[in-house]
Amino acid sequence: MFAVVWIVIAVAAVVVGGELARRDAQAGMLRQAATASALHAAVLRSELERHRSLPLVLAQDPDLQALLAAPSPQAVERLNRKFEGLAQESRAAAIYVLDLRGVALAASNWREPTSFVGSQYGFRPYFGDALRAGQAAFFALGTVSGRPGLYLSRRVDDAAGQPLGVIVAKVEFDALEDEWRASGEPTYVTDADGVVLITTAPAWRFHTSRPLSQARRQRLAVDQTAGTVALTDLPFKTTAPAMVRLSSDVPPDLYAQASDSVAGSDWTVHLLSPAGATVAQGLIAARTLALLSVALLAGLSGVLLRRRQRAAARTVEAEAARRDLERRIDLRTLELRAANSQLSQEIEERLRLERDRQDLQDELIQANKLATLGQIAAGVAHEINQPIAAIRTHADSAGLYLERQDTAAVGRSLVRIGDLTERVGAITDELRAFSRKTRSEAVAVGVEAAIDGALLLVGPRLRERGVTVERRRGAAGLQVRAERNRLEQVVLNLLQNAIEALETVSAPSVSIAVRERDGSVVIRIADNGPGVSKAMRERLFTPFSTDKHDGLGLGLVISRDIVTSFGGELTLAAGAGGAVFKIVLAKVP
Repeated sequence: MFAVVWIVIAVAAVVVGGELARRDAQAGMLRQAATASALHAAVLRSELERHRSLPLVLAQDPDLQALLAAPSPQAVERLNRKFEGLAQESRAAAIYVLDLRGVALAASNWREPTSFVGSQYGFRPYFGDALRAGQAAFFALGTVSGRPGLYLSRRVDDAAGQPLGVIVAKVEFDALEDEWRASGEPTYVTDADGVVLITTAPAWRFHTSRPLSQARRQRLAVDQTAGTVALTDLPFKTTAPAMVRLSSDVPPDLYAQASDSVAGSDWTVHLLSPAGATVAQGLIAARTLALLSVALLAGLSGVLLRRRQRAAARTVEAEAARRDLERRIDLRTLELRAANSQLSQEIEERLRLERDRQDLQDELIQANKLATLGQIAAGVAHEINQPIAAIRTHADSAGLYLERQDTAAVGRSLVRIGDLTERVGAITDELRAFSRKTRSEAVAVGVEAAIDGALLLVGPRLRERGVTVERRRGAAGLQVRAERNRLEQVVLNLLQNAIEALETVSAPSVSIAVRERDGSVVIRIADNGPGVSKAMRERLFTPFSTDKHDGLGLGLVISRDIVTSFGGELTLAAGAGGAVFKIVLAKVP
């Protein structure tokens, strides 16, 4: 009984699997044929569009219009050579011009025995249609060559819009048919009446893909073939997409048929993709797979029946093993929770220490800032006292001028008082901003503005010591990634160090230069002092390392940490004399 059941299942699987495989293979071949027909239609459309422009352009040619207006041997020869060159370049089968009688005056094949020159083509439909409608497209056999092709014609008008003749370009599709034939997929093109025009099977040409009326058939026979070929139906059904069988011009086989319209025309591309071998292989593979699957399932069923008894015996052992595993997992989970808790505590402690370190660093930076303010306080106070004294003088003068009713002098004094007040305000605003405790993220900061702020604070001391400042500015609007007050603090620290190093120099000077380099901005601060000793260079940025008798050795360390927090770099550069410090910061686009 067990064997009979599996035999029935095997037969059903082979039948059903074979049918599903056949349908799937046919559907796949139909999709493949549709893709191929779309590609063929695109190639044909490109070929047609390339040749359609030829009559349009030639109809405007002055030499052509001159020939039709006043024919002459010289004009004919000139047009013959021009048409010959254009035919070679455009790969047109022939280019020729007809006068109003339909006589060919010049042609690209004028050198050949089958030359069109002097032949009468007024009876061809493309001549009359072009004269009436301005342009025409007509597929037929050549009356001289007997070769099929598409005739593209366009009327040639004079300046007044009167017709002079017709320019014709014949396009043959032999190369396209050969290319399609090489793919091994029978292909043909039909017009709006279903007449085959272009085909990889020459015997199909001028057959019809659907029934035509007798009157329509007679007219097409005359128009398309000049009465030399009778139109008959194709020897197979042409409903697309579908599977068809051919038995006349190609070996009997199953083909997947697809079609695609050619944009810009009433033509349709039909393609027959060989599908018999693919479908047969799919059937064989599906049936073999079905048999193997049934055999495998039968074997597995037998194995499963034998294993069911063993599985029942092992159930008890598996349950015991599961309970033991759960107990071990619980113990391991407790250990992991304890380790995770300890790790969380260590992370929190590390974060707290990092916050404390950052707070300490900020306090150290603020202390350095306030110490720097203490060093420049006397000079800044003197800088403020001068405008304040001047304000008092101008105020007294304004009172006297007011008593004398000299309003103009009073106005000048008040304007001067305003200017001096702005000067005092600028100094105090810079002091207040500089002394403020900051801890902001790096943003876009104007380089020159930060240097201006530092020079405003240290300016009195520079003038007091007689230090000359040479400054080379960077490009207008140059910005770097930094924080304004802290960048100003770094520049101020370096200027303070330079002033102290220049105490024994007879003509002290400091140079400040800003330049761009490889996406960065370099601020160079140099002095003409004695420079930094070799021993001091090795530990210049080490905390508490200094050669000053009253220094702490923290200014350069703090400055370097500030610049590093911006993603930049502060270094002591080699110089011919004196100390040269470079601040390198990222440029903001």
